[in-house]
This record gives sequence, structure tokens and C-alpha cells, in this order.
Amino acid sequence: MTISYIDSTSIANVSSLIPAGSITNSMLAPGAGGTTWNTPQTANFIAYSANSYPVNTNTASGNVFATLTASPGIGNNITFIDYSRTFATNNFIINPNGNKINANTSNVIINTNGAAVSLVYIDSNQGWVAYSGFTVSPIGNYSVNYLIVAGGGGGGGDGGGGGGAGGVLTSTTAFSSGASYAITVGAGGAAGTSTTSGSVGINSSISTINTALGGGYGGVGGGSNADGGAGGSGGGGGGSNSVTSRVGGAGTSGQGFAGGTSTTAASYGSGGGGGASAVGVNAVTSTSGGGGAGASNSISGSAVTYAGGGGGGAYTGGTAGAGGSGGGGAGGAANTIGTAGTANTGGGGGGGGGGTAAAGGAGGSGIVIISYLGPQRGTGGTVTSSGGYTIHTFTSSGTYNA
Repeated sequence: MTISYIDSTSIANVSSLIPAGSITNSMLAPGAGGTTWNTPQTANFIAYSANSYPVNTNTASGNVFATLTASPGIGNNITFIDYSRTFATNNFIINPNGNKINANTSNVIINTNGAAVSLVYIDSNQGWVAYSGFTVSPIGNYSVNYLIVAGGGGGGGDGGGGGGAGGVLTSTTAFSSGASYAITVGAGGAAGTSTTSGSVGINSSISTINTALGGGYGGVGGGSNADGGAGGSGGGGGGSNSVTSRVGGAGTSGQGFAGGTSTTAASYGSGGGGGASAVGVNAVTSTSGGGGAGASNSISGSAVTYAGGGGGGAYTGGTAGAGGSGGGGAGGAANTIGTAGTANTGGGGGGGGGGTAAAGGAGGSGIVIISYLGPQRGTGGTVTSSGGYTIHTFTSSGTYNA
């Protein structure tokens, strides 16, 4: 370990932990990569090879940028240290100036208090490579938590089944600094008309990492009665006046549950849409089923319930089903339009009440939330913080730039 004296206020500890075989000592010898220590930098500056720079963002008006030399040679090296241990407040940003840092051409944001990093130029493929000076690397992959909720399915019309909730996925993954990730937030499925079933909700996803499936549609009721559709959670079966009940659509394992089944004969009760944590309720005679319950998640910093199923619509004399917790829309009474699922919850739409022009409710749109421990390391969505975590919330499609 090398201990370098900077001034009477700050002493930087910069290690020389060079992976065996990757960088030779000759690269760091005087004249081929030796270093000259500079006074603390408090504003944007150009960083030259064979120099080490303490960076003081404490007195800066904002982030401080270092622009690397445009034409580096193999073995050139530069060191930066957080002089005032304030990189988390005002970030230090390294601009590769048309070259690469760890194989990426994007600027690198260093936002860890007390960070120190040494870079050595290897070649045009990898560019500058971070090789020493930090306990936890501020450059490279970092772990994130995510919640993906797809759009809910639309409720069926004319005593139709409730729409199934959008699929829900929660997990962790690693993001790479400098990479961009496409975020897709699925819309809710369209409502069914008095003669049609609803539509399936649209999928939500984070790039190629994971995809939540849109909720299944609620089956139409009345003389056109139909089964519910499959999806993240399944839609409820449409109310029927036949001897055959209409079944709910299947849910997707790990994302949601099946829709409820309608009753038989002339009772017209319809099934509720499935939710993220419970099946849609089956109809009992003329009482239509309620939507399945959604699932609670605290990734946003507080507990929020997502992806409730839509309630089934009812005919004259019957009782409509309630929407499931988590944005599920209630079913409509006779000749009443079903309630739409709540936006950005993935709730299923309620089935329309039996009768003239009684359409179902549309499904609620989905949402994608990304969180990670520590200060902000990326851009995209609405950025908040809670409990030491940085949170990016996407209520519409966009891009997360790591």
C-alpha cells in the first residue's frame, strides 16, 4: 500500500493492488506511468496521464467533471481521490473523451464518499481500466431490486367476467455502469362491449431481464357468453343463461392466479378476475364473483398493493362483484358500465352489468420500479429516495441509464 501526503487536511490512501499478469510494474515506472500529485481540483478539469488528482466537490457548485486525454497510450495511468469525502453529494464524473472506460464509451459517475480510483489505458477495446484504489468498485456492475407490473385485462361486457390483474414480478439483478436498459410499462387491456369480451393487458418489462405478462380478459356475458382469458392473472368467466358455466382463464405461475367461474342456467352470475395473490371468486347463483386480491410491495418506500382482479358484472336482481385490493375495478350492476382498473397498479377492469350497452371497464396500466442501496447511480423515471435507497419509478415506458 502506498500512503501519499496531500495536505494538512487530508491524507489519501491509494493501494497498488494490480491483478497478477494484467498490468506490469514497468507500466507504472517513472517516465512510463509515474505520477505527479496535483493540488485539489474544485472545478471541471482536464486530466493528464502520469498525474494524480485529489477532487474536492465539497466547495463545488455542482458535479465536477474530469475529461481524460484524447490520445492516450498503452500504460498511461491516472488516479483520482475524493479529497473531501463528498462524492455522494456532488458527484465526480469522468468523461472518456471519445475513448472507453471499462469497455464503455459513456461518462462514469462516481458517487461513493471516500472513493479513490486508478485508471490505466490498455487498448482501444477496453480503453481505460480501473485497477486499484477502492474497497467497493464505483465502476462496473451494481445490484438493483425491481418490481414489474403488467397492464390489467379489460372486463367483459353484458354481465361479463372481471379482467385479470397484470402479472407481478419482483427480484434482484445486476446492472452495468454505462449500459442502458429499455423499460416497458404495459397499458391496460381495452374494455369489452355489450357483445364482446375485454382485451388482454400489455406486458411490462425491463430490457431482456424479465417480463411480466398482461392480465387476461374478462369473458363476455349474456347470449354471447365466453370463458375468461389467460394472462399474468386470468380473467373471469362471463355470466351465462345456458346450462354450461364459463370458466376463468389461467394465471401464470409466479405472476398471478386464475379467474373465477360463472354460474349456470338463468342466474347470470359472472366470475371475478384473478389477482396477484388470490384467485378470482366464483359466482354463486346471481351474485357475481369479486376480483382476487393483489400483492403488497414496499419497494417505493411505503407499502402499496398492486394487481387486484376486476369484479364480475351482474344482471337485474343480481349483485356485482367487488374489485380486488390493488386497483381492481368493481363490476357493474344491471345496465351499468364496469369500473376501470386503477392506473399504474395493473388492476383488472370490472365486468359490465347485464343489459343494453353495458360495457366492461378497461384494465389499469402497469408500473416498473427499480431501487438500489446508496446514492443515485443512474437516470430515468421519477427519482426519489427512502431508507438509504435510491428509487426510480416508471409510470410510462422509458430508459434507465446505469
